[in-house]
Amino acid sequence: MADYDIAAPASADAFARLAIELHDAPGVEETVDAVVQFALQALNCMYAGLALYTRGSKPEIAAVTDPVVSDVYGLQIDSSHGPLMVALRERSTVLIRDTTHDDRWPEWAAKVAGLGVRSVLDVPLTTGDRSTVGVLGLYSADPDAFGPDDEAIAQILARHASVAVASARHEETMEQAVDARKLVGQAMGILMERFDLDADRAFAILKRYSQDTNTKLRDVAQQLIDTRKLPH
Repeated sequence: MADYDIAAPASADAFARLAIELHDAPGVEETVDAVVQFALQALNCMYAGLALYTRGSKPEIAAVTDPVVSDVYGLQIDSSHGPLMVALRERSTVLIRDTTHDDRWPEWAAKVAGLGVRSVLDVPLTTGDRSTVGVLGLYSADPDAFGPDDEAIAQILARHASVAVASARHEETMEQAVDARKLVGQAMGILMERFDLDADRAFAILKRYSQDTNTKLRDVAQQLIDTRKLPH
């Protein structure tokens, strides 16, 4: 992670260098780590974290700068209540000025205050089509730690992060698709050679085994390559 010389809060030059670093990050894990580390330097927060939205399931904790953030997230993910969940569902920024006086999620707020966190700022990561990528969470032990400037900077950072994460996810998905095609092609070659089949028939056999055993096609192919046997 690069060090950012932020004389003025989150200067344009610092964001430009962050954009380059995010673009050059090799994967989602490195991308989200760069985002939370930048947040520590650019914003008035003691801890930062990033939770990613996974369609059809609970959010996953992608990056944290301190274990306390995992606890803050975990309390919300387990109960499906809290500012993180609201930011995800409603695509809106949620500010808690003091967890000891906020009554929107009293049980959660009391537990978070017990962890030493007084101020919370959750900013959604949204893409151009308004889909939610995740949420950037910022935390401080001081009450009323986040002012309008912090919120504005956090939203700029979230926009950078949403594009970078979406891009990194797409690239990983494409790489996985290419790998899957290679595996299936290799497995087809094994069937074609062993049973003197053409490509269409070999693919049909793999597909049938995939459906009959409720196994992903790439996993059927991988098992055939590894064991020279089809799943039962």
